[in-house]
Amino acid sequence: MAHIHLPDGSFPLFWALAWWIGAIILLGAALGWARRRKSGSREITVAAFVTAASFAVFQVQVPLFGGVHLNLTPLIGILAGPVLGGLIVFIVNVLSAAIGHGGWGLIGANVLVNFSEVLTAWFVYRGLGRVTGSLFARAGIATFGGLFIGNIAMVAIILISGIQGVTQTTLQIFTGLSLLVAVNMGAAVVEAFITGFIVEYISRVKPDLLGGGPRVGA
Repeated sequence: MAHIHLPDGSFPLFWALAWWIGAIILLGAALGWARRRKSGSREITVAAFVTAASFAVFQVQVPLFGGVHLNLTPLIGILAGPVLGGLIVFIVNVLSAAIGHGGWGLIGANVLVNFSEVLTAWFVYRGLGRVTGSLFARAGIATFGGLFIGNIAMVAIILISGIQGVTQTTLQIFTGLSLLVAVNMGAAVVEAFITGFIVEYISRVKPDLLGGGPRVGA
């Protein structure tokens, strides 16, 4: 979903470093929190599972609107919470860059984009628990909301950073990115349904896993 698919050198060095620093601060806070909290084996197992699932799904292109991909970041937020979720999206982005899916210099920016999806989905999923008992609805709405915020973050980072070697005006770049967001949100509907079904299935076969997200981020 929201991912900056630009080669290294697309962002000015200052902004590439600035987003990396922001991501490092975020990861440092997540590591510190995780160390103090001493996550249990069940939470680590869940984190490993969603890391592998997210990385695998992230590499599969869906033939929709010219080709998009899912990334399961909202599911990461729902199952693992925002603390472990921040570490997970970093690992997924590093592995993806290692196989040519995104530039190394943009990992910092992409971690911030994906973390916004994780955090928003976790927050919305928990908040909707007071409104509806339907796990499918909670997970679906949380997924769509998380991916929407992720796309907004992606557009903001690109507009703030600027793209080197591009002669288009800021308005033209924004127009192009708006079309990309529209396509991504079409795919977000698909991911919302998929995540809803996954969460509903987990609630039937392993309901205790759904308690991991809120406790990790509490």
